[in-house]
Amino acid sequence: MSISALLSMGRCCCRCCCPRGLWMLSAPCCDDRRMCVCPGPRRIGIPVRTSSLPLFSDAMPAPTQLFFPLIRNCELSRIYGTACYCHHKHLCCSPPYIAQNRLRYTPHPAYATFCRPRENWWQYTQGRRYASTPQKFYLTPPQVNSILKANEYSFKVPEFDGKNVSSILGFDSNQLPANAPIEDRRSAATCLQTRGMLLGVFDGHAGCACSQAVSERLFYYIAVSLLPHETLLEIENAVESGRALLPILQWHKHPNDYFSKEASKLYFNSLRTYWQELIDLNTGESADIDVKEALINAFKRLDNDISLEAQVGDPNSFLNYLVLRVAFSGATACVAHVDGVDLHVANTGDSRAMLGVQEEDGSWSAVTLSNDHNAQNERELERLKLEHPKNEAKSVVKQDRLLGLLMPFRAFGDVKFKWSIDLQKRVIESGPDQLNDNEYTKFIPPNYHTPPYLTAEPEVTYHRLRPQDKFLVLATDGLWETMHRQDVVRIVGEYLTGMHQQQPIAVGGYKVTLGQMHGLLTERRAKMSSVFEDQNAATHLIRHAVGNNEFGAVDHERLSKMLSLPEELARMYRDDITIIVVQFNSHVVGAYQNQEQ
Repeated sequence: MSISALLSMGRCCCRCCCPRGLWMLSAPCCDDRRMCVCPGPRRIGIPVRTSSLPLFSDAMPAPTQLFFPLIRNCELSRIYGTACYCHHKHLCCSPPYIAQNRLRYTPHPAYATFCRPRENWWQYTQGRRYASTPQKFYLTPPQVNSILKANEYSFKVPEFDGKNVSSILGFDSNQLPANAPIEDRRSAATCLQTRGMLLGVFDGHAGCACSQAVSERLFYYIAVSLLPHETLLEIENAVESGRALLPILQWHKHPNDYFSKEASKLYFNSLRTYWQELIDLNTGESADIDVKEALINAFKRLDNDISLEAQVGDPNSFLNYLVLRVAFSGATACVAHVDGVDLHVANTGDSRAMLGVQEEDGSWSAVTLSNDHNAQNERELERLKLEHPKNEAKSVVKQDRLLGLLMPFRAFGDVKFKWSIDLQKRVIESGPDQLNDNEYTKFIPPNYHTPPYLTAEPEVTYHRLRPQDKFLVLATDGLWETMHRQDVVRIVGEYLTGMHQQQPIAVGGYKVTLGQMHGLLTERRAKMSSVFEDQNAATHLIRHAVGNNEFGAVDHERLSKMLSLPEELARMYRDDITIIVVQFNSHVVGAYQNQEQ
């Protein structure tokens, strides 16, 4: 195989596997990171690995440019030891061998590639060998910290006259990308016309367009839904007369968080239409606003506007392409609204909200405040089957995916699972050439008879805060794929309190030597006697999610390897990770309870 062919490997956005269970890498083929349209040139097979295995080998380099000497010295053949050859046949790969929990979309049979082992693979891997010594390339601790802290953000709620009147002390957030560009988004804002605070994480798929739009727009829809009739009238009158608008949200953003200025006017007009309808529907009588109903209406209305904007189009070619990209990609959302002791969590998809509770003995327990909307949720499966004819009972969910393609059963956008076939064809044919050239937009999902199959309606959970409720973790599924909820709560709880419970070290059935046990005990002592190097709880949690070894301790060597994976390979081992850790003020929460007694 030529050097140029090897250098081009790993840049494909899709991931297939052959019947031997080998990861496939190929040359660049498409822009969509979820649908495979590769014709299938020669590829290198990499054995499937789980998160508990030590990545490639000690020869795994840090930056991509250090990857090339190993290729030239044929070290890859020693590391992987397998190779396969792909034919130019568009057949579906055997699904049991692919790590489908890592992909939001599974390759459609029309675009997947069939591969088989090369008959003389042993001679191929053993034919040429050169004397070379494997070298170790690890990131230094400062380099690791630089990567982990690049996207961290912290906000502390201000005090008034030395008192904090909010039930929230502040929050920490961070992101670690696996996709390039990252498809996750995050948002945090204070509602200026009410007392609440909004925080949310958004997990995109088939691109980042939909998650970006939802992260910008959803909080405005929620805030408007929570405003009283009089305030809505004031805002509308200000727009009519050209006066300055009342501010609705105070955003808490990282400098890297992007807002699309080009679409701001379009987004504002859609939002204005929404509050005008709320004014017309409201009789003006003062009534308590139902937060649960407001959250549901905001989610559904934004998704409806995303769909309508794509159907109507825009004279501006850039905006027209933007709204179509937003509609044809998708995003899940997990949003928390905190107002005093009232905590509402609205979830659409498979991101999660987890409450950290400190028991009387100082231990930590996790309380789940959201449900995953996927095949593991029996209620979701039943809901989907009831919404479609009985003759579709076996096809609506196949291989634990919606119509055999989509992992989450609820999401924004994804009009491929919501529009009729005629509407899809009409929009695509009248759309820009860039959209028409996208293979994903052309195909129709199999067994597509009675749309819509997908909804953005959230499931809303209410929890009344107690003094023992110390923090809330909002995170995309990239975190929950790597860590158990109890470990997440324990790690954050120990970080926030600075205490480590003196429990016996669990080795999980591994045979541990006396020297290894001594090392674990020494590491525990070092943690107890020193302050944490992370000043951000979300960063600390990501460090554990990526670098934990089989003993539950952060292994710098493993962390370095995971962070030094090239962009083309990182997605094989983990998903994008986005985390928000909200810390509650126990004194304020306790004061609320005392006032009501």
